[in-house]
Amino acid sequence: MKHPTRTSRRTLLTLFGASLASAPLLNSPRAAALCAAAGLDDPAKKEIAMQLVSSAENSSLDWKAQYKYIEDIRDGRGYTAGIIGFCSGTGDMLDLVELYADRRPGNVLAPYLPALRRVNGTDSHDGLDPGFPRDWARAAQDQEFRRAQDHERDRVYFNPAVRQGRTDGLRVLGQFAYYDAIVMHGDGTDPTSFRNIRRRALNRSRPPARGGDEVTYLHAFLDARVWAMKQEEAHSDTSRVDTAQRVFLREGNLDLDPPLDWKVYGDSYHIG
Repeated sequence: MKHPTRTSRRTLLTLFGASLASAPLLNSPRAAALCAAAGLDDPAKKEIAMQLVSSAENSSLDWKAQYKYIEDIRDGRGYTAGIIGFCSGTGDMLDLVELYADRRPGNVLAPYLPALRRVNGTDSHDGLDPGFPRDWARAAQDQEFRRAQDHERDRVYFNPAVRQGRTDGLRVLGQFAYYDAIVMHGDGTDPTSFRNIRRRALNRSRPPARGGDEVTYLHAFLDARVWAMKQEEAHSDTSRVDTAQRVFLREGNLDLDPPLDWKVYGDSYHIG
């Protein structure tokens, strides 16, 4: 569920990680203490994050059942597949299949690499149909392919979101808000990318690391996120913010502590 781009997500997120490494140190003892606490990368919190994203991306809390998922949802990104919605038109699916080929030479998806390189940046299925969806599902039976999906999810989306959230002095909910935004919008240079959503929020409020109030800042970030979603018809339903993340924020549940109750697209979910 990312914006299409002809630049590889691997390149963009490498640059993003470099910018984080050069970011100023947190400028308040409170922000430093928050970042020392359990974050979204705590195993229990990460499991919650995977379930929350899956409720929005796949209408299910069973995120581990999504390794085999693949369809064209007609959003201009070609095929969307796997546990985080890797897309044939945005570069991250290509990166994933290249990694899988490195780890498992001669795998069932390797013959599609030339086609994936050709269709990158488009919604075309040229060279992928009719066999690619079937072979994706076959590959998902391989533990090495599932590990490759986990690796790319963490490298490209999860870890950068957690790092930036910690840098901004945000607790678990804020780190998740960043993660969900990167999953949907990527972190390119277009106005609705994660970095520009964050920039819009910073124009209105300061995060804890800059002496601001965390709740106020997160409302500003979610406002900016909703604006970005409404710029594109495929993302115009903002319930994954309005009746999920915003609910937790209004409850003051900044650490995403269960029980959690939320709705996405009108469907109710619960984590006890």
